Amino acid sequence: MGQLLPPAPRAKGPLVWLDMDQQALDDAYDQAVYAPNREHIRERRAANNEIALRIIGKPERVAYGPAEIEKIDIYRTKRPHAPVMIFIHGGAWRDGTSSQAAYMAETFINAGAHFIAVDFSNVTETGGDIFPMVDQVRRAVAWVYNNAKSFGGDPNQIYLTGHSSGGHLAGCAVISEWERQGLPRDLLKGALLGSGMYDLKAVRLSKRSTYVKFTDAMEQALSPQRHIDKIHAPLVITYGTLETPEFQRQSREFHEAVKAAGKPAKLLVGKAYNHFETQETLGSPYGFMGRAALGMMGLTA
Repeated sequence: MGQLLPPAPRAKGPLVWLDMDQQALDDAYDQAVYAPNREHIRERRAANNEIALRIIGKPERVAYGPAEIEKIDIYRTKRPHAPVMIFIHGGAWRDGTSSQAAYMAETFINAGAHFIAVDFSNVTETGGDIFPMVDQVRRAVAWVYNNAKSFGGDPNQIYLTGHSSGGHLAGCAVISEWERQGLPRDLLKGALLGSGMYDLKAVRLSKRSTYVKFTDAMEQALSPQRHIDKIHAPLVITYGTLETPEFQRQSREFHEAVKAAGKPAKLLVGKAYNHFETQETLGSPYGFMGRAALGMMGLTA
């Protein structure tokens, strides 16, 4: 794991958010600043993807919507009527694909669960708008529920996980009013939200606003922490101690708000993990997030 170098001395500017000036806030939403080994982890993930695909085979790719990108990768387990884990990838809303999650699938299918990775548009393709991405994630989840039996899944055991911006998108799925679509309010039986963002106010003030066209409506509607009354699934919220101060704060405060509302939620803190390392542990049944995900589903390695 790379060592963080002490920051070069600089004059602090006007405060923009809490005790942060603009540069500090921008850095707090730039993972590369706090994770110097990011590229090594990406290389390792790609290598592990190749190994996993040789062992478990390529997934079945199925459309959940009409757009070319609107597809899911289904990794099937051999267990009949199995629970289903849906994974939403991260990438600062502008990067990432479902194919990068193959290394995670082996853990779940060996434990007796189907693993589904969702593809969706990135924010550059949507013109800076996150709303269409949330809509795609919600439609993908609804498709899985409605079609679970077609691939041997149990529609009454649908779970969700997401990491980073995928944690945010998964959080938006958690606050979905499924009953408006004629679906069960408790469609999701649990959600593991890793290193996500749950209120967009601070994000909007950061340099991410250079490529996300934040609006008041977006900030309000897509901040899960402002819609806790709509949460009907038990949550497991995670982050690592080497993450940026903002990603740590976002997770802590969301957990506190959910608990204060009387909703079931656990907070798990990964000791000595940075942002990218926490996600990597989803690929192991004994990893920090992998163990939490299986435990949420009532499964063991």
